[in-house]
Amino acid sequence: MLMEYWERFLKITMKPKNNSLNQLEKTIGAKFKNPDILKTALIHRSWLNESKNRQIESNERLEFLGDAVIELWVTEILFSRYPKLNEGALTNIRAAVVRTENLAKKAEQLGLGQLIFLSHGEEKTGGRKNPSLLADTFEALIGAIYCDQGAKKTQDFLNHWLLSDIKYWGDKGNIKDAKTTLQEVVQAEYKVTPYYKILKQEGPDHNKIFTVAVLLGGKRICFERGKSKQEAEEAAAKKALTILGKMGKIGTKL
Repeated sequence: MLMEYWERFLKITMKPKNNSLNQLEKTIGAKFKNPDILKTALIHRSWLNESKNRQIESNERLEFLGDAVIELWVTEILFSRYPKLNEGALTNIRAAVVRTENLAKKAEQLGLGQLIFLSHGEEKTGGRKNPSLLADTFEALIGAIYCDQGAKKTQDFLNHWLLSDIKYWGDKGNIKDAKTTLQEVVQAEYKVTPYYKILKQEGPDHNKIFTVAVLLGGKRICFERGKSKQEAEEAAAKKALTILGKMGKIGTKL
């Protein structure tokens, strides 16, 4: 019954041939034993609100699994390939590889944006190009590959799509994100720790926009927005470093 439903649904909603599920399987390099799990990886929860079939679930559980699979795979690669890097450096490199923007780029290259099942409202607001949504779908795809094809095929897929990123950042050595850099600078200069405060949360649960301020010694330096709390904090830290640098505050008193 479920398969019959999917066949009818796909005839109506699927995009052109080059973006079909068959093409996605070819790109992955595997024929799924259970095609439904691949389809589930592409179902955003907003679409369920418009679907009358309650047997279908969103990709959130697969996303949860895929996130863990990717993180473990990246961690193992970094641990084995870069024995001279300390824990802090390895953590920063891993964060650079699995960050939302990077995974969203991979999702775009795979054409996932055109395959995701979205509500009409989500599609109208640019959901197919939403970095957070795309990154989540990439993670869900990894979860689906792991469940259907096993660990070896998942590793092969990740080797193809993410290994070059690990090498790029790993060869750079001890990279630091803006939050880490800001914390090190202000702690060394002023003996205070940056504090991040959420000023506002806007939009529906599946597409929230966070506004976050960074404060030093109780003084608000700046604020920025992002599609996640982490993204907004990183953007605010980057802006704070620029502001402090231009004002000559780095190396002087606040």
